[in-house]
Amino acid sequence: MIDHTGIGVEDVPRSAAFYDAALGALGMRRVIELRESDRLDGVGYGVDYPVFWIDRFHPHSVKQHTAFAAKSRAEVDAFYAVALRAGGTDNGAPGLRPTEKGYPAGYYAAFVLDPDGNNMEAIYRERQARS
Repeated sequence: MIDHTGIGVEDVPRSAAFYDAALGALGMRRVIELRESDRLDGVGYGVDYPVFWIDRFHPHSVKQHTAFAAKSRAEVDAFYAVALRAGGTDNGAPGLRPTEKGYPAGYYAAFVLDPDGNNMEAIYRERQARS
């Protein structure tokens, strides 16, 4: 099981503005900031502790993919809308993904590219949610 993960970003303040909005729609917030003098070097997002980090220490623009769990279709929709308004680029509008393309039944997701081109996904698994 993964405890936390993260990605490198080129411009931490720019990316933090994007992630404040996108992850805020999923109930996450800035839990901690790493600073050197007045420079923002990293931000950890989560609810009680950081589970997703952005920082200037790791390589950026390597086109990673991270999927965040949503509690409902409405959260997926909100993630997508606010992420686009915060400077993200559409990479797949909210909707059920086709099982014939390998997605399990009830896979409702949206995909947005962050300012560094990383593919960020919000996903609600409808079948698992009913279990």
